[in-house]
Amino acid sequence: MDISNILDHIYKLPESSLVELQNNVSEITFPKGHILLKANKVETNIYFIKKGLVRAYIERDNEVTFWFGKEGETIISMKSYVEDQPGYEAIELLEDCELYELKTENLRKLFNEDVHIANWGRKFAEKELIKTEERLISKQFKNASERYLELMKDHPELIKRVQLGHIASYLGITQVSLSRIRAELK
Repeated sequence: MDISNILDHIYKLPESSLVELQNNVSEITFPKGHILLKANKVETNIYFIKKGLVRAYIERDNEVTFWFGKEGETIISMKSYVEDQPGYEAIELLEDCELYELKTENLRKLFNEDVHIANWGRKFAEKELIKTEERLISKQFKNASERYLELMKDHPELIKRVQLGHIASYLGITQVSLSRIRAELK
């Protein structure tokens, strides 16, 4: 996915602002299994997924997956982005990935120089808040079967691209329970 499409999907920028923002983005690649963001570390970059699939997880007694990202989505530690503090999450690449990288300090400088880019940053933060809110509401008020059906409806490609163990973790259930849900739905 092209970087201009990703940026415009967040908030449509005037051409000159889009070019300025794109001038601060570089392309990088990492192999499957790479840990892109590490928990308990201040992250200094924001990433946009050009190609590939990632998961966010927190390590407790075991790894708990709470988010999947695919082409066109943003990888960010919001705690690092907003407060310059260590983040909670780790991000693992589930496939070989092509990413766009944007240094947070460069973005903050652009916020001060260009009101359109500052508005883009506000819209970006608002959209991330809504995504977080939707995940929280889903976890709190839907059972595992409902969350699985929602995942199949909203992101059917993930079922084919993600290991069942990660999907079970995302749903907050065991793989045995996931198998049972899948069998009931057939």
